[in-house]
Amino acid sequence: MQNTLSYLQPSTFPPIARQRLEVLQVNLGYLCNLSCTHCHVNAGPKRTELMEKETVDLVLAFIDRYALKILDLTGGAPEMNPWFRYLIQEARLRGLKVIDRCNLVILQTEGYRDLAEFLAAQEVEIVASLPCYLQDNVDKQRGKGTFDLSIAALQELNALGYGQEDSNLQLNLVFNPQGPTLPPEQRALEQAYKHHLKQNFGIVFNQLFALTNLPIQRFGSVLLSKGQLHGYLELLQSNFNAATLDKVMCRNTLSVDWQGFVYDCDFNQMLGLPLGGAAKVHLSTLTQLEGQAIHTLQHCYACTAGQGSSCGGVIL
Repeated sequence: MQNTLSYLQPSTFPPIARQRLEVLQVNLGYLCNLSCTHCHVNAGPKRTELMEKETVDLVLAFIDRYALKILDLTGGAPEMNPWFRYLIQEARLRGLKVIDRCNLVILQTEGYRDLAEFLAAQEVEIVASLPCYLQDNVDKQRGKGTFDLSIAALQELNALGYGQEDSNLQLNLVFNPQGPTLPPEQRALEQAYKHHLKQNFGIVFNQLFALTNLPIQRFGSVLLSKGQLHGYLELLQSNFNAATLDKVMCRNTLSVDWQGFVYDCDFNQMLGLPLGGAAKVHLSTLTQLEGQAIHTLQHCYACTAGQGSSCGGVIL
């Protein structure tokens, strides 16, 4: 895989600083049951990086120290970490809102078939990746057969109460563009998703999050191999929207990798860009956050292009 970091220049991205920490986003490891083309993590079945219990307990101690209220779990497939359920149970006992960034297919995979019931029992919010509502597009991005498995998983989640109007079980879907383009207007796309999924499969959900693809790791490597990386970076920068700067997720979210090192965001984690541009900092030694400068490069324009993009969808 070609490295895209050397192509990301400091450029002219405006300096920004951290605000009060509200969300802890924890990457439980890069192991995944899928190898999606748009993946910014380069996750897959052959990855071996997984957070161990000692680090999981450090995460819980950090949550207690900062009195945090939101825990956002990601990967890879975070569910494949053996301490996934333990971390959720401990976080819920502390009253935290827990988000599971789920690829859906894992819920239909041998060894994880009881996972949907566990998530429902713990009232975990599910943010599920479904990069398109059409079968051909999903299978192209995620692998043959993944669309049907995703639909089956969504139907199971609906049966448990997820996405239903009278339920507190939140089910949100995530859209990613197929190639080096900005996502369309989120509200209109959400309506198209809801109409198609309801009419064809009886599926309901709460919200759609339209995310801009980051030109790093697997997706960045694909762009580089096709000679499209520079053009995509120019597209992102030319669509810079200054109104998004106050709402980018790195201002109130801290990213933790599988070893417990901290980063300004999940994307910087994948590039190995340490918190604030300093030396690598571990969760156990972190002392200062608010007001600290955020480490930025050209890829940051992906979060500030057009409508803006964050883990919760468009910003504006």
